[in-house]
Amino acid sequence: MTLSWTEFLGVVFGLLCVWLTAKQNIWCWPTGIINNIFFGILLFQSRLYSDFALQVIYAVLSIYGWYEWLYGGKNRTPLPVSRASRKQWVVLALLALTSLTLLTVFLDTSTDTDVPFWDALPTILSLAAQYMLTIKLLENWPIWVVVNLIYIPLYIYKGLYLMSALQILFIIISVMGFIAWRKELIAREQASSLAVSSPLMPDTSS
Repeated sequence: MTLSWTEFLGVVFGLLCVWLTAKQNIWCWPTGIINNIFFGILLFQSRLYSDFALQVIYAVLSIYGWYEWLYGGKNRTPLPVSRASRKQWVVLALLALTSLTLLTVFLDTSTDTDVPFWDALPTILSLAAQYMLTIKLLENWPIWVVVNLIYIPLYIYKGLYLMSALQILFIIISVMGFIAWRKELIAREQASSLAVSSPLMPDTSS
């Protein structure tokens, strides 16, 4: 097994990015862009073209997410964690199914990839998860876990063993991120509910 410098550096920055994301540290975004550069080179060389394009889109979304996390909250305050609405789920599901079909057909007919569907599926799911991450939707984490589970056998098939092993670490960190984000969200929801149910009583002592 030969380990290239692009794979090694991509793994290092990828782990750092996901760990910082789970901590809601704003430095996850520039770290993620560096990871996209190294993984993009590696994936193009491995003929995983939709995954290569995904790295480019990740970089663009990272710039957007960087801004949203800093100023996307009320009155341009830092963006808090929230839950995906029913409307968001429906829109994302329809977009994902349509995009998956189109991308699979394109890869099958217009590239030399030997795994068109399995290249397209994690790509589309990753885009959905990345968008949800940029606006701090809690449910991005379970989708990332599914993506990582798909990538494990795909990368083994392509001989990218370190990237395959990396997915296991991503799954662990994603679970940790989900737990941490959910804990914060529930605490904020409880505080908000308490404030609404227990308004300040007027002072009648005088």
